[in-house]
Amino acid sequence: MGRKRKGRDISGWLVVDKPAGMSSAAVVNKVRWALDAKKAGHAGTLDPEATGVLAIALGEATKTVPYITDALKAYRFVVRLGQATNTDDAEGEIIAETDLRPSDEAIKDALGQFIGDIQQVPPQFSAVKIDGERAYKRARDGEEMELAARPLWVEELILTDRPDADHVELEMTCGKGGYVRSIARDLGEALGCKAHVSHLRRIWSGPFQAENGVTLEQIEAAAKTPDLDARILPLETGLDDLPMLACSAEAAARIRNGNPGMVLPSNDVEYGDEAWAAHEGQAIAVGVFRAGELHPTRVFNQ
Repeated sequence: MGRKRKGRDISGWLVVDKPAGMSSAAVVNKVRWALDAKKAGHAGTLDPEATGVLAIALGEATKTVPYITDALKAYRFVVRLGQATNTDDAEGEIIAETDLRPSDEAIKDALGQFIGDIQQVPPQFSAVKIDGERAYKRARDGEEMELAARPLWVEELILTDRPDADHVELEMTCGKGGYVRSIARDLGEALGCKAHVSHLRRIWSGPFQAENGVTLEQIEAAAKTPDLDARILPLETGLDDLPMLACSAEAAARIRNGNPGMVLPSNDVEYGDEAWAAHEGQAIAVGVFRAGELHPTRVFNQ
């Protein structure tokens, strides 16, 4: 029998404005400690030097993580022109340099090829697995790998500022699995000038905004107090992109036991759609709508 995990049974979301210099896993551990939470996880890794939205799921909210990782997210980042690095960011070693500095118009024209459905090769230093081993581990040993391109949906990619000849600020809205470092690297190749990311910030992810995030200093100051509990968002926030279907107490009991339950009809939901059932505003389960019933696939024990 496994050892019972200690901590509070607490469910919901805490949106953290992650600082630079800290891994996503370390932030999760800090939040778990500060809230004395039994279970916690994050919805989408940020590189250690990146800042911004890191949505931490607590307790039953961890079951809604896939709906946040699949949602659109936006990044604001600075690209350093004229230099390529082995990590595609400022942490790596410079492996190529050029004196070419493209104009704003040339950059704007080049951005078009990175919008829509694109194929993107992950950075050598990434968490992609090669024969069961993380690519970054092989890269640290000096191995150069042929990584397969992966599909990515980019909804928007725009130039927002040009502070000097060496730097451009971009904003990108994209789907799941995007590597901003790869965008910078490939943009540099397309322009013939080489490039890497020098600063990266995730400004929103699904329903979560960086400007509403809790800082690490605030977490430490309010640790193990009601003040930090008050910053927790409901589990239901993670279901923002799915339609809600109300149900009776009797149907809620059936659904909680893993059985189909009757739900009130909605013009937003058709046969076969994924939705979530709620009783008195509280999420009961996510499931598939069929013939007036929700067939549960994820049940919440709130």
